[in-house]
Amino acid sequence: MEDPRKKNFSPTYLDFGNVEFIISRHFGFCYGVENAIEKSYNAIQNNPDKKIYLLSQMIHNPTVNADLQSMGVKFIQDTEGNQLLPWDTIQPEDIVIIPAFGTTLETEKILTEKGIDVTTYNTTCPFVEKVWNRSTKLGEQDHTIIIHGKYLHEETKATFSHSKENAPSLIVKDIIEANFLVEYIHGKKTTEEFFHFFDGKHSLNFDPNKDLNKVGVVNQTTMLATETQTIADLVKDAMIEKFGSDSLKNHFADTRDTLCYATNDNQSATMKLLEVEADLAIVVGGYNSSNTSHLVELLEPKFTTFFIKNSDELISLSTIRSFNIHSKELENKDVFLPAKEKIKIILTSGASCPDAAVDGVIQKVLELTESSISIESLKL
Repeated sequence: MEDPRKKNFSPTYLDFGNVEFIISRHFGFCYGVENAIEKSYNAIQNNPDKKIYLLSQMIHNPTVNADLQSMGVKFIQDTEGNQLLPWDTIQPEDIVIIPAFGTTLETEKILTEKGIDVTTYNTTCPFVEKVWNRSTKLGEQDHTIIIHGKYLHEETKATFSHSKENAPSLIVKDIIEANFLVEYIHGKKTTEEFFHFFDGKHSLNFDPNKDLNKVGVVNQTTMLATETQTIADLVKDAMIEKFGSDSLKNHFADTRDTLCYATNDNQSATMKLLEVEADLAIVVGGYNSSNTSHLVELLEPKFTTFFIKNSDELISLSTIRSFNIHSKELENKDVFLPAKEKIKIILTSGASCPDAAVDGVIQKVLELTESSISIESLKL
């Protein structure tokens, strides 16, 4: 590789004559996902006579999860923590795989008390654990932890579970919620308004009058890194305004080191795609994948962007089935590939999307456009 430090975010061009794909420099499986999938398949292979369970979806990709289920793996909970199987179903000799998102201390305690091994097949991403460790250290230094994340997401719930053991903790979903938080810090919102707005998103006995005087911001690793930084900057500026720049170190912790490298690289490479010209963009991944939806967010202001799970959603030259990240619905779009001599398509995928799914999309587009150049014959 000529770019071992992954500093080059320029896209790759694949020219098939009548179709040119402009592919993100970084896309697809990250280390945490690869590690989780490898451990899951090892669990199946090494325990042929045991019942194997997953706490919830291994990753937010329907193909991977369906494959695991076809091999007999059963899910204990859905992605929002609703129980699919009663805990009484699980026996000490069973195998329980903890997914890449990690799990809460409460769930881990249930498993441990049932005699389940929670170490061997714990696939928690090391970058998620890095956030937990940073939260612990901040808590030991009397910081309150502000978590930028989606409250119902498995990773955010796991991070919140860990952080609240050591420090007052608050979940902030987006810029809107961050602005409300800053308004409270500036005295523009009442305590009653604070608790109403952040109902269910703070730790027990959270006291905003004293717990927002010394803070650190960490994130769900699949959130937009730029949004996490913006939220951190908003809080930082509020601390400066309230306490003065000379006292900033006593009131705000710099936590940029908790941002996931893979999320950063994928998003930086996607930002680079905004510098090129193309007819449309296709993003491949699971519809409940947070990191994938953020790639769509980045691309759709400039390009007509289609979010698909795999090549099955490419119906014809004119029709595609695409997921709308705003309405959360699948929509049939009757304007897909333009009638042009050469079509330019941006292509990327989320960190939980297999490369085979991206290859399948390329192949399907070539079939629909009747390209005379095949993937096999293309000289890279």
